[in-house]
Amino acid sequence: MGYADELFDLTGRVVLVTGGSRGLGREMALAAARCGADVVIASRKYDACAATAEEIERATGRAALPYGVHIGRWDQLPGLVDAVYERFGRLDALINNAGMSPVYDSLDSVTEKMFDAVLNLNLKGPFRLSVLAGERMKAAGRGAIVNVSSTGSIRPRAAIVPYAAAKAGLNALTEGLAQGLGPQVRVNTLMAGPFATQATRHWEDDKNKLDEGVRPHALQRIGKPSEVVGAALYLISDASSYTSSATLRVDGGMP
Repeated sequence: MGYADELFDLTGRVVLVTGGSRGLGREMALAAARCGADVVIASRKYDACAATAEEIERATGRAALPYGVHIGRWDQLPGLVDAVYERFGRLDALINNAGMSPVYDSLDSVTEKMFDAVLNLNLKGPFRLSVLAGERMKAAGRGAIVNVSSTGSIRPRAAIVPYAAAKAGLNALTEGLAQGLGPQVRVNTLMAGPFATQATRHWEDDKNKLDEGVRPHALQRIGKPSEVVGAALYLISDASSYTSSATLRVDGGMP
């Protein structure tokens, strides 16, 4: 095994990815398995989790556990963590990737129900899951948590106000959890920019809007989901053993 392979080796470890059945989550789960980890795919739609888990097992030979759960529901999260430990007996890394940013016509059309749903999934759930998993990691003596945030948290626009606020809270959550769960558990933010996922499909359908949105970026294009993999593997592997409470932007050079 080469030096770089050793740094990113996840053999024998278990990685939980929320929102892991599609988009960035799927790519991160697949990459972790390719580096030797067993993975847990968690999202609201069990069938989608099962399909992704089967695909990962077939492609990598690693075990993949599908689990249907609503990450925004506080009382459902202990069962998820228990299921991980019942199956694998350990958890080494948690990637809080599940999120949503619903489209609305105007600010005054944002309802309380929508606002609460956005904060529950993007902020409250990651807090609860990080504490549940992080305390067990801390007791075991090691672990890594990655909160997948958004550049919208530092460049909020009128079209994403609840989402941007939730992700800004997630940024703060990272720093607080890093202090609370350290030194055994490292907690970092992966701040994603525009990627070609279902969340940005409305951009891709409007070529002019897409070009306008990414033209100011240094790379002047939208990212491919696979391009998040390097950053994710860095943050959950020993390659980042002295990195905690940090924010790593993967956004194509957003100004």
